[in-house]
Amino acid sequence: MVPVPHKEFRPQAVLYPPAVIGVFGSGQLGRMLALAARAMGYRIHTFSPEANSPTGQVTDREVCAPYDDLDAVRDFVRQVDVVTFEFENVAAAVAEIAAQEGVPVRPGGHVLHTTQQRLREKTFLAGAGLPVTPFAAVRSEIDLATAVARIGTPAVLKTAAFGYDGKGQARIDDAAQAGATWANIGRQEAILEGFVDFEREVSVVAARGLDGSFAHWGVIENVHRDHILDLSTAPAAVDPRTAQEAVDLARTVLEQLDVVGVLCVEMFLDRGGRLLINELAPRPHNSGHLTIEAAATSQFEQQARAICGLPLGSTELLRPAAMVNLLGDLWEAGEPDWAAGLAVPGVKLHLYGKQTPRIGRKMGHLTAVAGTIEAARENALRARTALTARATGQK
Repeated sequence: MVPVPHKEFRPQAVLYPPAVIGVFGSGQLGRMLALAARAMGYRIHTFSPEANSPTGQVTDREVCAPYDDLDAVRDFVRQVDVVTFEFENVAAAVAEIAAQEGVPVRPGGHVLHTTQQRLREKTFLAGAGLPVTPFAAVRSEIDLATAVARIGTPAVLKTAAFGYDGKGQARIDDAAQAGATWANIGRQEAILEGFVDFEREVSVVAARGLDGSFAHWGVIENVHRDHILDLSTAPAAVDPRTAQEAVDLARTVLEQLDVVGVLCVEMFLDRGGRLLINELAPRPHNSGHLTIEAAATSQFEQQARAICGLPLGSTELLRPAAMVNLLGDLWEAGEPDWAAGLAVPGVKLHLYGKQTPRIGRKMGHLTAVAGTIEAARENALRARTALTARATGQK
């Protein structure tokens, strides 16, 4: 069946299957979006510089070209009915071209513009009256010295753009380290943030529909290792007041940014019980992967629903769940023992189709559901340990 051409749709019209969803970016987030959307009857096209990508392996069409190849971008958007992003580090011109062609961009290009640059993001959050750590822009040696004097140490220096999974950031424990730390990140535009002595890290993955409706999966608790998400559990072990405050903050972010789609708000809960927003991800998020098994509607189905103008699905959490990332490190001793991991009750395996394991590279994840958070966490961690137990001689 041939998709209805996008010019048949009004900008706010609902896009019914088999409309074509165009995804810029081609990693695991696009892959899981494609799998969810195709189950609903949608077609998926993906655009990125990579061939045989995790997303491209499961889509109807894979276009391989640089994001700054504007002719290729224009040709791509002319063949889809709505544009979305699975990766925020895409040139803003991509959204502008889609808008010029009359193709809806969800979330809009203004969301991409704000969230792909840390300084713009923090400025937006502070301007909206939302709680953030003290921060200052760093564009020169004078800026850096002034920022360190005002914010103090310890502090964290981050590149303003193109940072994720801890890339482009470093801690400064003493003012004397500041110049060398800035040199290590290339003396590029940066942001200095006050260091947060947090009790735990949490996130709220939420969605906003074309009609302004709002849905969320509650508060998810996250543990990072070497700045990369290692373990997520839901529901988070926080008190009801904190949980409601976190959801309210997320709702404010989505409404202030006029988001259509899924967005994750990452937060610190400090030792005084105060929530501080750390970062925004204008797309499905690693911490929300557990919604595939644990919720009535996954974050990926919800993204498809939202950007196509359908009613948002129920986000009811059916059972407590835990997710652990599988990094390329697990392949160091050979292929992991998938049978051993899947022998643990309630465990599901997701591999992303990446061809080459590398240290620190996200290759997949395991999710465990159980009757309690503790049991889900224990089973997820036990399953991951079992993947390499035979090679390392563990029991």
